[in-house]
Amino acid sequence: MINPFLNEERRAFHESVAKFLEAEIWPHVDDWDEAGAYPHEINEKICQLGIFGFNIPEQYGGLGFDDAHMRKASAVEMGRSSAGGVMASVGSRSIMLKPLTELANDEIKNRVLPELLSGRKGGALGITEPGGGSDVARMQTTARRDGDEWVLNGQKTFITGGMQASYFVVGARTGGDGMGGISLFFVDADTPGFSRTPIERKMGWWASDTATLYFDECRVPAANIIGEENKGFFAIMDNFNFERFMMAAQMCGMSMRLFDECVAYAQSRETFGERLISHQVIRHKLADMSARIDAMDAYLNQVAEIMNTADRPVAEISKLKFHCSTNLEWIASAAMQIFGGAGYLRGNAVERIYREVKVQAIGGGSEEIMRDLAMKQMGL
Repeated sequence: MINPFLNEERRAFHESVAKFLEAEIWPHVDDWDEAGAYPHEINEKICQLGIFGFNIPEQYGGLGFDDAHMRKASAVEMGRSSAGGVMASVGSRSIMLKPLTELANDEIKNRVLPELLSGRKGGALGITEPGGGSDVARMQTTARRDGDEWVLNGQKTFITGGMQASYFVVGARTGGDGMGGISLFFVDADTPGFSRTPIERKMGWWASDTATLYFDECRVPAANIIGEENKGFFAIMDNFNFERFMMAAQMCGMSMRLFDECVAYAQSRETFGERLISHQVIRHKLADMSARIDAMDAYLNQVAEIMNTADRPVAEISKLKFHCSTNLEWIASAAMQIFGGAGYLRGNAVERIYREVKVQAIGGGSEEIMRDLAMKQMGL
């Protein structure tokens, strides 16, 4: 599909990310998935591509500029790799970089950002709790001021990258009920009172590390509050916009990979004396898949262009996310039908992506929450 927003700089960036992932990630995805882990040095190799450095000053190791089209390109290629678990864990740092960069004090930024952007250390965002997922305003983890410290108590769960992370941005209630009483805090993994346990036996993302975090009289310096007290909810919501956009782009990439796998399989597989791709029913499935992918890609380009104007198109991003997740679900199901029994066997991209569809429809804000948020933003 022709991309009217593509220029030489964006094209070169896209090609460099694609070339690296195809050479360094694609050949190992099956092995890492079965092992439930990937080599730590992959974090540093992926971070060297600069895909997490957007809108972060060069003094911290960032790119010094932002471009939503480049963000989209990197996420599409991450999705196309079919290495969902690896990308989820490596990318967990991305959803805590924005509040750190914009709201943390200089000491934290100087110490932490270079470590995260280089891949030497991992990071994660601690928002979701056992008693509530998308309903951030009902957060139960608390933080109370005690002299020169804040004392955190509570739990976070389903924290991607939580077992390998050295640094966390954590939401906690510092005021009254609702969205107005939440603040953000920076927490080192070696802080007394902090502990974590792994969440295993996931449906997908086998190579990712997922954790439950525990805060038991966990004391952090008063300077570790990120941003203004009781204003953390709005920083969380702003941060979610970028996460949801990147997830939508990943889903487009996953769909592209499914289409390519189906075309290759249909061209080589024979049934009833003909190649599978010669059958009209298969050709129609492929045509429908391609049309849906083109629509996803065009929608992503449109929203990326709006984001580059410095607007925060919350309604558009919300609709984009569930548009991509519902299309990915359809495309993954169609791909399984085309592959038949071969798609049901572990060790191929179609089977792996099929398992990982639902986490895309839930993570970062479920399809239902996205629909509701879109309507509210539209004033309806």
